[in-house]
Amino acid sequence: MINIRKYAAIDIGSNAVRLLVANIIEEAGKETQFTKSSLVRVPIRLGQDVFTKGEISEENIVRMCDAMKAYKLLMKVHKVEKYMACATSAMREADNGKEVVERIAKESGVDIEIIDGKKEAAIIASTDLHFLLKTENTYLYVDVGGGSTEFSLFSNGKIVASKSFRIGTVRFINHMVHESVWIEIEAWIREHSVDYDNISLIGSGGNINKIFKLSGKLQEKPLSYMYLNSQYSLMNSMSYEQRISELGLNADRADVIIPALQIYLNAMKWSGARNIYVPKIGLSDGIIKALYYGKI
Repeated sequence: MINIRKYAAIDIGSNAVRLLVANIIEEAGKETQFTKSSLVRVPIRLGQDVFTKGEISEENIVRMCDAMKAYKLLMKVHKVEKYMACATSAMREADNGKEVVERIAKESGVDIEIIDGKKEAAIIASTDLHFLLKTENTYLYVDVGGGSTEFSLFSNGKIVASKSFRIGTVRFINHMVHESVWIEIEAWIREHSVDYDNISLIGSGGNINKIFKLSGKLQEKPLSYMYLNSQYSLMNSMSYEQRISELGLNADRADVIIPALQIYLNAMKWSGARNIYVPKIGLSDGIIKALYYGKI
């Protein structure tokens, strides 16, 4: 007999706020399955406030409260039995982050946990990748967000090392990424990948998902370094308006996709990876699996 439960995850990032509702399919004698029931994304760019002014503006606080009220109703309609809301880089760096969380809880009833970079990396790394990870290969998992990027190295199906860096697309377009951060990331990747051959990247985040969608490839097929580099050159040669009109990118995607590609390309170069796999997974998926298995 099959039992279907519904869990939800709210991911409050630096570039957008997402609600993922997942079906959890339980069947005796079989492995539990997780499938997407609904995904809603609203482009509230908290990082623009925080990385330039140090706090979240009143306008975006109101938008956040409205979004959480809507998400609460959507979860009710979906009959979600358990959820978790996590805020990442922008909220944890905002001077008024704690006050915003308290106000949202009071107005919407949604409790938000501000997680640090280490916990964010751990949740993302807990995402079930066994369907993709081949034990004889080594993978560098790269999750690019608006305010931070998480790196996790997998070998023999297990995590060897994991670290979060304060580099992200919203931070980048506001000229707030110092050269020293790039140097630190390069040193970390080279140090942890030097003993491994045949490394492949696993890319996570809205920008790499969009690049993959534009490629028209089948889900299990990787993108090559050459393809990614050609897309970077093409998009970098286009204006912001052209990326929207000719490539069909959303307005809040058309500017941040360039620095995202730079991060993925550099990670491939420094690790020696020639290919990048793009499964449809991220922090939201990690939250739901960690919540289900009692890891958070």
